[in-house]
Amino acid sequence: MRLTVAAAGTATPATVWDRYTHPDRWPGWSPQIRSVDCADDVIRAGTTGVVHGPCGAAVNFEVLDVDHETRCWSWRVKAVGIELILGHRVDARGRPADSGTRTTLTITGPAPIVVGYLPLARVAVGRLVRLPACP
Repeated sequence: MRLTVAAAGTATPATVWDRYTHPDRWPGWSPQIRSVDCADDVIRAGTTGVVHGPCGAAVNFEVLDVDHETRCWSWRVKAVGIELILGHRVDARGRPADSGTRTTLTITGPAPIVVGYLPLARVAVGRLVRLPACP
């Protein structure tokens, strides 16, 4: 199954992209992420690591591709034999480019997992595009 969720907010595209590309910033906007173990400060194709969630949950990830120019990236997450592919995109909401951002997240994987993850994804991308800046 493949579903897309979108959010728009007042954070600039550069701010949102910065929040996406630095794994140490993910817990600041994604409530299901408590911490991230990752050797790379900025994601790139091939970046791997572990995302730690609530109750000790740990999910391995691999970044599949990153395009800094178009502000798109995708990654694969795996846990207990379940795999999801998450694709992210950041776009300016209007002119001037600092008038806000629209971001989309496309989730591909087993239907029950994708549907179950959707509410968390909506909250996360909503927080991602809002000001003030996350820590």
